[in-house]
Amino acid sequence: MDAREGEQTSGGVSEESGPLSIDDLPAFYSPAELEQLAGQISQSLEHDHPKGQGGFAIPGFQEVSSSRHVTADARASVAPSSSLQKSSNKEESGNIQAAADSNSQKQFVPCKVCGDRASGFHYGVTSCEGCKGFFRRSIQKQIEYRCLRDGKCMVIRLSRNRCQYCRFKKCLAVGMSRDSVRYGRVPKRSKSQDDSCVSSTDSNMDQSALENKQLAIYDIILNISQAHHTNCLVTEDRIKNLTRKPSSLMQQISIPSTPVQFSDEELEAQKLSMWHCLASFITPAINSVVEFAKRVTGFPELNQDDQLILIKCGFFEVWLMRMARMFNKAEGCLTFEDGSIIQKEELGVVFSPDFVSCMFDLAQSLNQLNLNDTEIGLFCAIVLATPDRKGLENPKAVETIQDRLIEALKLQILRNHSTEENLFGTTIVKLPQLRTLGVQHDEILEWYRAQWNRVRLPPLFSEIYDISKHEEDM
Repeated sequence: MDAREGEQTSGGVSEESGPLSIDDLPAFYSPAELEQLAGQISQSLEHDHPKGQGGFAIPGFQEVSSSRHVTADARASVAPSSSLQKSSNKEESGNIQAAADSNSQKQFVPCKVCGDRASGFHYGVTSCEGCKGFFRRSIQKQIEYRCLRDGKCMVIRLSRNRCQYCRFKKCLAVGMSRDSVRYGRVPKRSKSQDDSCVSSTDSNMDQSALENKQLAIYDIILNISQAHHTNCLVTEDRIKNLTRKPSSLMQQISIPSTPVQFSDEELEAQKLSMWHCLASFITPAINSVVEFAKRVTGFPELNQDDQLILIKCGFFEVWLMRMARMFNKAEGCLTFEDGSIIQKEELGVVFSPDFVSCMFDLAQSLNQLNLNDTEIGLFCAIVLATPDRKGLENPKAVETIQDRLIEALKLQILRNHSTEENLFGTTIVKLPQLRTLGVQHDEILEWYRAQWNRVRLPPLFSEIYDISKHEEDM
């Protein structure tokens, strides 16, 4: 065996080693052998590495001419050392891997909620299977979440399960539709619109600003929803489990067998007694409305005097809005939070028959709107944040709060009642009707305020309606 053959063998190349590759190049070749090897390597790599002009391209190496006259310098440049062979192998694999990563990047579509790989268009948004299932379960089971970090958690793939409140808020903010969960698939938006938004910087900025605005609105919606469910005793779920029982505002008295003519003073005493009984039914709702008000977005930032005015002036209207479901016009009765059923006629004695009829009529019209608990909570918050209440120091701040709440209610109704075009307008029209009943109720209270020394009312009831208290209660 000559020296050249020994080198070839020591280089790990033999005729039995299979098809030639770049790793099989030995240290030295004659021009004729190099040309022959070049042709074989070119054929084996042709499908991966296209030919250039006048030669073939090998990743990590300079282009080698296919001319029959190859100089010694050319042979030296083509013949790499063993270390260069390894380097060239790494470069080649690195280039292939980079190409693969590039192709995978082109195919990767992020979930708009958490950024994970999206599996398709779900509930109106490009999203992953995890966020798709999470949103579906949240809507179907009507789950109410709570955030321990003021609703400012980052929602990404690695942390999406840490805060369900913020994840659900993000789902709503990017456009996931409740209706698509309830009623099936919704039409897919045009991809060209999404692509144009992604490709344009200005559109990106507009989209980002819109998403931030939507996040703020949905934060209000979720906040009010949780506040209402936590601090209202007549939500849908609680009404289902309510045990109803007949009751009366009349105290048990002995009825004489012969007709009796009551004096005006005796009639007034009986009226005050019934009012006292009604006050005991209403008082538990005062605490719940106060706690609800504390959680209304922006309300705690108002000065304490304005907070107190808004709660006092708006309590009856908020109470009536909440209790609308409990008014039964057909049977002529009102059911309280503890299940006690009071007849319409008895309420007419405390107030007046005409006023009570207006209460039942408004309650019936509110029930016909079929608002859910969240929408009722938003409406109550709007009633609470009425900027033209008498005595407010900063009505502008109250107006700002109410405007945000109205926008939140509008968005909530549009999403949950997409087929009812005029529902939002019909709902907002109830505001002046409630206000009218509130004014009439305050006028009725004037007589009771004058009789404060003749009846012992619950202190909280006296406080909310500005009725003088007995010394023992002060």
